Amino acid sequence: MNKLFFKSNRENFSNLMKNNSMAIISAKKSQQGTLPADFVQKGNFFYLTGLKIPNSILLFSKNDKKTDELLFIERNIPEYEVWIGKKMSQKQASEISGIKKIYYLDEFSRYLHLIAIQSETCYYDYETSSIQFDISTELLKLSQIRQHYPTLKIEKSSTLLTKLRNKKHKSEIENIKKAISITRSGIMTILKKVKFGMYENELEAYFAFETIRLGAKQYAFSPIVASGKNATILHYEKNCSKIGKNDLIVLDVGAKYNEYCADITRTFPASGKFTKRQKEIYNEVLQIQKKIINFVKPGISIFELNKKAIKLITEALFRLNLIKNDEEYKKYYMHNIGHHLGLEAHDSLEKNSKLVSGNVITIEPGIYVNEEKIGVRIEDDILITKNSAEVLSSKIPKEIEEIEKIMVKRE
Repeated sequence: MNKLFFKSNRENFSNLMKNNSMAIISAKKSQQGTLPADFVQKGNFFYLTGLKIPNSILLFSKNDKKTDELLFIERNIPEYEVWIGKKMSQKQASEISGIKKIYYLDEFSRYLHLIAIQSETCYYDYETSSIQFDISTELLKLSQIRQHYPTLKIEKSSTLLTKLRNKKHKSEIENIKKAISITRSGIMTILKKVKFGMYENELEAYFAFETIRLGAKQYAFSPIVASGKNATILHYEKNCSKIGKNDLIVLDVGAKYNEYCADITRTFPASGKFTKRQKEIYNEVLQIQKKIINFVKPGISIFELNKKAIKLITEALFRLNLIKNDEEYKKYYMHNIGHHLGLEAHDSLEKNSKLVSGNVITIEPGIYVNEEKIGVRIEDDILITKNSAEVLSSKIPKEIEEIEKIMVKRE
């Protein structure tokens, strides 16, 4: 990805802004202290700048239909270099982002004032939170902006950015493919290493080793490694149980490469061989997934795909002798059929929005039978093409025969 990509993103964003408006897009805040901490950039800030540095602010000003871009970064502090290294320079930030006007954070207030008094609307990048949680830095800053510039109309910048981010550029798709490829290596390693009697966290460790080895030091989300009854918990997070001989294991994982995410789920038997009942349930989920993927094309929505999935899952649950009426499906299928994927594992877009070419989504049907200690979910990452869809994760095994063949050769 080069600066022309990020420059184009900023142009598209500014074209959506109203005239006589401004926008403030903040980078992720760094954790205080001298101990190392994992830094994950905010998706919107990276999308517009390509920068993976904390505490920075991107400021837009649009007047007379012309847009000005100003970037504010941290000053380097020589005394801190021995602890955390050198801060990014103005020249380096410009080379990566393509932004010409780059200042330091201690200059932000002055430029903000000059721009705010000429603006009618302020697009601001923030997330709301429940009242029981502390107010975020972004919301505190927003309250200051409201107090100092009460005539400004505040609008969420994410409303505009969501429209842009969900249609992926070729370079974004390549990053997602790379994240998927790394995720595949992690999954294949687990399939070749897993044995009953191990603990779930051991499988997580194999995945971590392989993905870090291949250059993905961050996850799209915390791995789910759920065996037996744990596999019926959708967002199981403990990953610490001992794996039983007859357990099915749900592995829901995703590497993150150059800020872009993969999100893959595979289900496999700890013993290396599916039991008859496990095979029955697994095959139902697999066939449902294939049918739903065949429905995916421009013009359909995830909401409509989920309605089709509910119908297919309900029919499957009757065949599996698990339900006696349609409404009972909710006991065995509780989530949505999929979501958008990109700079976040769950890129935001309304479920009833129509899919367009360039969207990347997941398709992940599941059946969870708590009373039988069997959970099955199969998830792939799908690119919406001009007339249909492409399964980007097609090289990750999901057929029963494929999985069992790989597991027969376990170390």
